[in-house]
Amino acid sequence: MSDSPSTPPTGPTGAAPDDGSARDFGSEPAGRELLPTATPARTRAAVRELVRPRRGLAVAGFAAMIAATGVGLLVQPLLGRIVDIVADHRPPGDITLPVVLLVLVALAQGAATALGLSLVSRLGETVLARLRERFVEKALRLPLEQVEKAGAGDLTARVTRDVSVVGEAVRDALPELARSVLAIALTLAAMAALDWRFFLAALIAVPVQASTARWYVRNAVPLYARQRIATGSQQQQLLDTIAGAGTVRAFRLEEEHTGRVTRRSSAAVELTLRGVRLVLDFYNRLHIAEYAGLAAVLVTGFLLVRGGSVSIGTATAAALYFHSLFTPVNAALVLLDDAQSATAALARLVGVADQPSPEPEKPEPEKQAHESRPRTAEAGGTVTVTGIHHAYEPGRPVLHDVDLTLRAGERVALVGPSGAGKTTLAKLIAGVHRPTAGSVRVTTNGAGESGDGVPVALVTQETHVFAGPLAEDLRLARADATDDELRTALTAVDALDWAEALPEGLDTVVGEGGHRLTSAQVQQLALARLVLADPPVAVLDEATAEAGSTGARLLEQAADRAVDGRTALVVAHRLTQAATADRMVVMDGGRIVESGTHDELCAAAGIYASLWEAWSGTRATADETPTHHRPDTTTVKDH
Repeated sequence: MSDSPSTPPTGPTGAAPDDGSARDFGSEPAGRELLPTATPARTRAAVRELVRPRRGLAVAGFAAMIAATGVGLLVQPLLGRIVDIVADHRPPGDITLPVVLLVLVALAQGAATALGLSLVSRLGETVLARLRERFVEKALRLPLEQVEKAGAGDLTARVTRDVSVVGEAVRDALPELARSVLAIALTLAAMAALDWRFFLAALIAVPVQASTARWYVRNAVPLYARQRIATGSQQQQLLDTIAGAGTVRAFRLEEEHTGRVTRRSSAAVELTLRGVRLVLDFYNRLHIAEYAGLAAVLVTGFLLVRGGSVSIGTATAAALYFHSLFTPVNAALVLLDDAQSATAALARLVGVADQPSPEPEKPEPEKQAHESRPRTAEAGGTVTVTGIHHAYEPGRPVLHDVDLTLRAGERVALVGPSGAGKTTLAKLIAGVHRPTAGSVRVTTNGAGESGDGVPVALVTQETHVFAGPLAEDLRLARADATDDELRTALTAVDALDWAEALPEGLDTVVGEGGHRLTSAQVQQLALARLVLADPPVAVLDEATAEAGSTGARLLEQAADRAVDGRTALVVAHRLTQAATADRMVVMDGGRIVESGTHDELCAAAGIYASLWEAWSGTRATADETPTHHRPDTTTVKDH
C-alpha cells in the first residue's frame, strides 16, 4: 500500500579499475591528482552564499508553498464532514456546501502550488546558473599542469555529468523536497489539531522511517562518492582510447583496450545491481513503517469513536491524513537518492569554483616569475632560465640543470632528437608548468615590472576553432581589436586573401557546423592570434610540423613574420626553419648540449651537424613527397 514509484531509482553506476575489481572501485586512479572536492561544510556554506542575494525570492517561493499545502489540508476535514452527514442520515442537500468547498480548495491549492513551484524553480535555476558561471570561470583559469595531472576525464565529468546531476536535482528534487517536507510538517500538525492521540499514533512509523533513512545514507554516501571519481576515471579511459585509436590499431592493441572497456563495464553493471538491491531494501523498510503507522491510527480511531471522544468523520479525516503522508514521506526519503548524488556532484563543482584566482607574482630572484610591460618595437622580452630541473613523476626527471638566456628580440631554435625535453622546456618558459627546481624569469625592456598584457604566448599543434564568425575567433586574442587590425594580423601571416574569399569574409561562421578550415588555415589563424595578442615573448612548439613540405615553407614564412620584433623560442620540426634562427640550442637527454649559430654548430661536427647532415640527405625526397598529416590543431596558449 505504498505510493512510492513503481520503478525505483537505480543505484550509482560508473567505471572500475583496470583489474575489474569492484572492491576498489571508485578509488583515485594511480598517478592522478584529481581536482579538489569541497568538504560538506564548505559545500553548505557555498550554497548559502549563492542563495543570500536572493533571499526575497526564496521567502516568496516557500511562503506560496506553505499556503498551497495549508489549503490542501482542508480536503480531509471536508471529506470527514461528508462522512458525518451520511452517517447521521442528514438531507442530501447538506452535502452541497462541503462539495463546493472541495472544488474551491482544489482550485486555490492548484494556483498556489503553481506559483510556489515556479518561484522555487526560479530560485534554483538562478543559483545553479551562478554556480555554473563560477565553475567555468575558475575552470578556465586552472593551471594546465593541474588539469593534466588530474586528467581530462575528471574535468570533463564535472563539466558534463556533475553539472547535469545538480541541474536535475534543482529542477525536480528541490521543489518536490520542499513541498514534501512542508506537507509532512503541516499534516502532522493537522492530525494533532483533530486529537493529540492521532498524532501520537502516527509517530509510531517515525522510528522505522528514521532508521531506514540513516541506514540508506550510511550505505549510499560512500557508493556515490566512489561513483563520482569512477565516472571521471571511466571517461579518461574512453578519451585516451579514442584519442589513441590510430596507435592502438598500429600496435595491434585492440583486444587489450577492448578488455579494459569490458572490465570497466562489468564492474559498472555489478555496481548498478548493488544499488538496485539497496533501493529495494529501502522500499521494503518503508512499507513496514506505513503499515505500522496506518494500523495504529485506525485502532486509535476505533477506540476514540467507541468511547465517544470523536466522530466517525473525524476518525476518517485522521486516517486520510496519515494515508496522505505516504506520498510526501516516501518522496522525501526517496529524494535522499538524488540528494546524495547531487551533493557529491555539487561538492566537486564547488571544489573547482573555490579555487583562488591566480595572482601576478612579484619579481623575486628565488621564485619563478613572468612579468610584462607593453612591448615596444625596439625590444621583446628577456627570458632567463636558471638551474631548471623538472619531472612529471617523482624519480623520473625530464630536464636536468638547464640554463638558458633568450636575449630581447633574439630568435632561438630548439632542436634535438625526440624525447630530448624540448617541449617540456618550451612549456616551462611559457608558464604552462612550473619547474620542479630552478626558476624562469621573463622581463620586458629590462624593467622587470609587472604590467598589463600577456608576457608569453605559446603556439602549439593543438588548437580549437570555436564555432562562430572568423572575426570573433580572432578576437579571442584581443577582444577590442578592430576589423582593420584583424586584417593587418591576417596579412602578416599571409591569410587575408583566403579569409576575404570566404562566403561572408570575416563574418563567415567557422568551426563546428560552419565553414571547415584546412590544417594550414587553422595554423595561420593561430599565428594571427599571436600577432593580435602582441606578447613580448613567443614560444612556437612545432607549430608548422603537420603541414606538407610546400605548406610548411609558407607557414614558416608566416611564423617568421608573426614573431618579428619579439623574443622567440622555436621548437623546430624542420631544420630549415632552425637554420634561419639567430641561434640554435641543441638538447639531448634533458640537457642542453650545444649552442651556437647554424654555421658554428655545423663546423663543430656534433649532434646538430649529424642532424643537419641526415636532414639534408633526405630533404629532397621529402620535398617531392608530401608528408601524410592528420587534421591540425595549432593554437595560441597564453600564460
